[in-house]
Amino acid sequence: METDPATYWNQANHDGNVEKWSIRARRKMKIWRMTTRLARGLKRLLDICASSAGLLCFSPIFLITAILIKIEDGGPVFFCQKRVGAGGKLFGMWKFRSMIMNADQVKDQLLAQNQHGQAGVTFKMKDDPRITKVGKWLRKLSVDEFPQFYNVLRGDMSLVGPRPPLPREVATYKASHLRRLRIRPGITCLWQIGGRAEIDFEGQVRLDLQYIRSSSAAYDILILLKTIPAVLLGKGAY
Repeated sequence: METDPATYWNQANHDGNVEKWSIRARRKMKIWRMTTRLARGLKRLLDICASSAGLLCFSPIFLITAILIKIEDGGPVFFCQKRVGAGGKLFGMWKFRSMIMNADQVKDQLLAQNQHGQAGVTFKMKDDPRITKVGKWLRKLSVDEFPQFYNVLRGDMSLVGPRPPLPREVATYKASHLRRLRIRPGITCLWQIGGRAEIDFEGQVRLDLQYIRSSSAAYDILILLKTIPAVLLGKGAY
């Protein structure tokens, strides 16, 4: 595991030869910063290439999905919701609409059936009556998330990263939970491939922080590959 750069400065402060340690610390700090910038650059390059390919390759699915949504109830095809991104910055996250048009108004009546508890940070419910017939299949196969390739291309999101929370969820966060906001949110993440909605909020946070500590381009590719069977099996998707 990478050593936090602050450790080098602590070592310098406790060493008799402060000047000698300061030089070493600066060198190590410079190397750490260069490595971090390179890793971020590779991750962003992967995001741009993959999201562009996704928008192009899945365009027929976009068209079919739009037609099915329109046929079912004639409502809007897309749904844009305010989410919290890196550093607490708000952005509009796009999805295919999978719920009835007055879903938010109905939600308050369903809080008692929250799978994560009535006082839970997140709201999850099996057999949610707000989900449309088309929406049920969109969610099962995660097709409702496909428009987020556009968010990735824009730089709001990444392919891999903690799922973006709602502002009202962040308002209930503890200090340790806020560490999820250190990096761009993602379309998929560790808990998305390990159980999705079946994992409680604290478990989600634990896996998100594990990813942040170990983030790399190779790790992202591994998670993306594991996402494919997870989506096809539909485990924890509702």
